[in-house]
Amino acid sequence: MSVLEVSHLSHSYGGREIFEDVSFRLLKGEHVALVGANGEGKSTFMSIITGKLTPDAGTVTWAKRTKVGYLDQHAKLKAGMTIRETLRTAFDHLVQLEQEMLAAYDKMGEASPEEMDQLMKDVGDIQDILDAGSYYTIDARIEEVAGGLGLRDIGLERKVDELSGGQRTKVLLTKLLLENPEILLLDEPTNYLDAEHISWLTNYLQNYENAFIVISHDVPFLNAVTNVIWHVDNLKLTRYTGSYEKFEEMAALKRRQEEAAYERQQAEIKKEQDFIQRNKARVATRGMANSRQKKLDKMEVLTKRQEKPKPHFHFQPDRTPSRFVIEARRLVLGYDTPLTKPVDIKVEHNKKIAIRGTNGLGKSTLLKTMLGLIPPISGELEQGEFVSVGYFEQEEAKGNMNTALEELWQEYPGMSNFEVRAALASCGLTNEHITTKMTALSGGEAAKVRLAKIMQKPVNLLVLDEPTNHLDVEAKKELKRALKEYKGTLLLVSHEPDFYEDLVDAVWNIEGWSTKII
Repeated sequence: MSVLEVSHLSHSYGGREIFEDVSFRLLKGEHVALVGANGEGKSTFMSIITGKLTPDAGTVTWAKRTKVGYLDQHAKLKAGMTIRETLRTAFDHLVQLEQEMLAAYDKMGEASPEEMDQLMKDVGDIQDILDAGSYYTIDARIEEVAGGLGLRDIGLERKVDELSGGQRTKVLLTKLLLENPEILLLDEPTNYLDAEHISWLTNYLQNYENAFIVISHDVPFLNAVTNVIWHVDNLKLTRYTGSYEKFEEMAALKRRQEEAAYERQQAEIKKEQDFIQRNKARVATRGMANSRQKKLDKMEVLTKRQEKPKPHFHFQPDRTPSRFVIEARRLVLGYDTPLTKPVDIKVEHNKKIAIRGTNGLGKSTLLKTMLGLIPPISGELEQGEFVSVGYFEQEEAKGNMNTALEELWQEYPGMSNFEVRAALASCGLTNEHITTKMTALSGGEAAKVRLAKIMQKPVNLLVLDEPTNHLDVEAKKELKRALKEYKGTLLLVSHEPDFYEDLVDAVWNIEGWSTKII
């Protein structure tokens, strides 16, 4: 039984074709990974099937009475509310039903026998819905899911106005899971989640009885939770059954078959054209030449697969700094209140260090403090001599109306137009991406622009805060290769052990520094 049916979908955005005559069905209970390179239109796809965006052509049909829940990372949270109050709104429809039930009880005192029968039926139906929705254990349910996704570490009484973008996304995801929809649509749900919380979400989705569609570039996560792959590529959506690893094998085989078919047809066309050219002028063979021309004219010519530009990252090393690029004594991190106990830190040049720990413990705060962007609560911090920094922030600036070209040129006005375009192209961005505003780029495309800015100058200290969050699988592989080759010091915050484990010399788990009870 299909819960979603899409027929002959076509759509373009900003003059660029994204989908062309795409049709597919989502079957009951399927756990689907929607995958593809950055900029292929995965988030646009989600906007279309949720009705936020109208396609240029085609139809989107959901099964009747299907409750769909969508993790929209751009959704707003109501200002002034605490996290707990926001999460309780997931049960607003149940609160409303309870009010209806209580009102029905009030009417029973003056009801006729016929009215009483109807009221009793209504009350019974509502009670069944409340029981099925675990209405009488709301607070326990909130504690369970909020704890699983790390919101208890942040504090459920904290105002949503004070949260970072990543923390807001966790609130939205927690609220969505509490709503318990029949169909889940998740756009990069593991971004901003640490390994422990990804493990909890993995277990939740493995036991999820209904269908879901998830966009993610986290391969171990996809292998663990999905059984169907929808691959968005070259305007089409192709369905594969099995794990992500199986999909990679099948997709590579499909590409080889398409390339072989194209080459065979091109050879056949060349052979026929050669025959026609040699024989069309001779009376004796003109008929055969005309016959072959008609055959060529009717042939459905295959098009050569458009290869996507592959990113190539390279971080330029700078002069050798002093032995320790950063030293700290009795350092206490925080803003208004301490996040950590006093700690001593030494970062030796040419060392590569990953920083991990649950959200809310101060990983980003640690980076900003070590770079001198914010002051510590207390303690001494000293940066070594001749230290040059390349810093990738976890969250990009909102409302950036620069094009990718302007964004890089603004940082390096001495570069020529050609040099700026070449620098962006080397990161896997097309001319179309280069002339698109930063706000209109996908998360992965925008991340490539920010990485390009770092790569244009020599640095001996790379500080990267969750650089893989939006990057597709190929871009992550290339970034890992570039970081392995980089001849300098690396401080890396990442929630993906698969990315950093064979890359770094040491892993700092800052849970041991925290003043919080983990």
